[in-house]
Amino acid sequence: MAHPIMYDEQDPLLARVRELALDLPGAAEKVSHGRPNFFTTKVFAVYGGGRKLAPGKHERHDHALLFFADPVELPALDQDENFFSPAYLGPFGWRAVDLDVPGTDWAEITELIETSYRLTAPKKLIAELDAR
Repeated sequence: MAHPIMYDEQDPLLARVRELALDLPGAAEKVSHGRPNFFTTKVFAVYGGGRKLAPGKHERHDHALLFFADPVELPALDQDENFFSPAYLGPFGWRAVDLDVPGTDWAEITELIETSYRLTAPKKLIAELDAR
């Protein structure tokens, strides 16, 4: 059974994430589990997700950026109330941040996307990014 689409193609926050992610060398987009996923050979960002609150209870975050976090940064991210551990991916080093809150720092979002990309992309693509 296919997952339902859980995003709005006209969402301006998705457009901004899409622009940042697809500007990276070799990046592409696919829909997986009903949400936009950005990848090279591995996924480095997802738009939208959720958080597990208790057994059988989830909270949707449709305007969140999910990213693979630098392991060195995990303790700091886990102490910051703006970030959360997304359902299913959190135990594997992923974190998330809601983008629809006032004062979203897009320079920080850009950095999070690029860091996640660097942790997952092939060395050849990282070298291409560094050469820009």
